[in-house]
Amino acid sequence: MFILVIRTFFLYFAVTFIMRMMGKKQIGQLEPFELVIALMISDLATYPMEDIRIPIIHAVIPIITLLFLQVSTSFIEIKSEKARRILTGNPSILIRDGKIDIEELRYQRFNITDLLEELRIKGYFNLSDIQYAILETSGQLSILPKTGISAATKDDLNINVTQESLPIPLIMDGNINYKNLELIKKDETWLNNVLKQHKIFNSNDLFIGMLDSNKKFYYQLREGKDKPL
Repeated sequence: MFILVIRTFFLYFAVTFIMRMMGKKQIGQLEPFELVIALMISDLATYPMEDIRIPIIHAVIPIITLLFLQVSTSFIEIKSEKARRILTGNPSILIRDGKIDIEELRYQRFNITDLLEELRIKGYFNLSDIQYAILETSGQLSILPKTGISAATKDDLNINVTQESLPIPLIMDGNINYKNLELIKKDETWLNNVLKQHKIFNSNDLFIGMLDSNKKFYYQLREGKDKPL
């Protein structure tokens, strides 16, 4: 038992040192190849801790090899933009000029619920506030709000306003969310009337339709659908 504890201590500090040698970026934001290396290192360190018959050196040598591969790969990325694109890919624009890029969203296997969640985490609750949303190669979402959104607040200007509410998605990918309609105490007839006001006669034509935090109806048509006149 004492030997197992000693081996665990040694491997813990060895792996911590190796991860530290990989740089601060390794700890904060993992690129795809860095994530693979991190997972492989964790597996290599686990086996000698579980089975004392496995010499520690059998884990240390592959871990050091992976460190060498990671440092070499990072160096190649610095020197070659082409290699960087192959290994880490390119950022993807999910919202361009205030409009969701539906094809890119599907290509990245990112559904509208995921997008709305990421926007809320970043502090943006209305799609209408977003000019650009970029999915970085690390998986982080970068937001560029529309001009004026991040300007002086209403409190700064001493303007009395009512509290905004959470946006409510009502139509997502052509499907009506009846639960959210019930939540705002409305029915499908009311929703159809709202759509008609915007010259939309079929909810299937919408990629998303929602009430924003100011109770205004925001929508985007599916690709291939004509814009209402």
